[in-house]
Amino acid sequence: MRTSSPTRTAFLGVALLSAALLPAGVAGAAYDSGGPAPVARPGALPGRGPVRVVDLPVTAWTVRDKLRSCHRLSRGAYRTDEGRRPEVPVCAQGDVVHWTADLDVDCDGLRTKLCNERTDPWFRPDTAFHQADGIPLRADRLPYVVVPGPGKAWDHAAAGVDAGDPVVLLHGDRIAYAVVGDIGPTDLIGEASYAAAKALGLDPHPVGGGAQSGVTYLVFKDAEVRPLESPRAAAQEGRRLLGTFVNP
Repeated sequence: MRTSSPTRTAFLGVALLSAALLPAGVAGAAYDSGGPAPVARPGALPGRGPVRVVDLPVTAWTVRDKLRSCHRLSRGAYRTDEGRRPEVPVCAQGDVVHWTADLDVDCDGLRTKLCNERTDPWFRPDTAFHQADGIPLRADRLPYVVVPGPGKAWDHAAAGVDAGDPVVLLHGDRIAYAVVGDIGPTDLIGEASYAAAKALGLDPHPVGGGAQSGVTYLVFKDAEVRPLESPRAAAQEGRRLLGTFVNP
């Protein structure tokens, strides 16, 4: 729901100050450090006539502000790694499913120079979802996210999350765009491809790379990137949906 002009104006000042303190962005197909400048557009308030509504800038910080509360979707919580306590719930906000966890690097899929049995001791030459030509996804080129397999805590498919759904990843001031591309264990969460880790500025090596915490995953359910294997298509659709999410 859109807030009133005074509230949005006050928040805008904070958001712009935060954005001004961030490092300059690097343009790319799968990475943003910020967003466009605020845009004023026509609007109206009942009984007050025309006003100018100012859209918030789309940054990692304005997105996180939208996600401050968790409307819990999962019946239980997930572990980020074997042996850890289950502490990560899956949350929902409208058509967005989200969680904040670590990022373990997934190199599964097409065997390449960067992703193979020598670079990744857990390597599997397949992914749950495939390219349009039937070939497994390529982890070192396509930013994709791994969702937990259906289990007692949550069933991603029943919740409307499926192959090729657009995903936005946040880490620090960085924004990366990906797709749902693989399915993992039923009790673990927080995994994304080599290319996704690289797009977030993280070490993408499957052994010792990724992030220990602080990565937010937003999945836009009932949406679809086509072709699934296109980073450019994922970025275009992800930016569009994220803009609508921040400024509904």
